[in-house]
Amino acid sequence: MLLFLNEKIMKKRLLIYGFIVGLLSLSNYVYGQLSLSYQYSSLNKLGVGYNFSQRIWTELRIYSNTNLENFTPELALLYNVSKKDRHEIYIGVGGVVNYFNGLIIPMGLQFTPFENFKRFSLQIEFAPMIDFDSSDLIFQSSAGIRYTFGKD
Repeated sequence: MLLFLNEKIMKKRLLIYGFIVGLLSLSNYVYGQLSLSYQYSSLNKLGVGYNFSQRIWTELRIYSNTNLENFTPELALLYNVSKKDRHEIYIGVGGVVNYFNGLIIPMGLQFTPFENFKRFSLQIEFAPMIDFDSSDLIFQSSAGIRYTFGKD
C-alpha cells in the first residue's frame, strides 16, 4: 500500500513539474509575458501567470500551506478592467480542486510601487469561493507580490 501511495505522489509531482517546465519553455515561442506571484493570507498561494494581451491573463495558483495529499491547484482567467501606467484593476473567474472544489471570482488591484522597476508589483485581492462539497461561500482576501518577466 505504501509503495502505491509513493507512486501516486511521484506521478502527481512529475505532472506538476512537467506542466511548469512546459509553461516556462512555451514563453520563448508565443506572445505574452510570464509572471510569478505569492499571495499571503490564511490560504497562502504560489502562482504562475501568463499574460495573453494587455487585458487578458491567466494564472495557475497552488495553495502552499497544505500537504501533498491535499495539493490544491486553482486556475483563474482574469481581465484587466482598468489598466493605467502604474496600476491595474482586475476581475476574473476560475476553479479550484481537491481540498476545496468550487468556483472562485477573484477581484483585485495590482500596482507598481517603483516607477523605474515596473516588473515588480504589489497586489491586493478579494476572491469569494463557492465550495461545491460543503455548499459554503468562503471569502478569501490576500496581499501579495508579483514579478513579471520580459519587457518593462
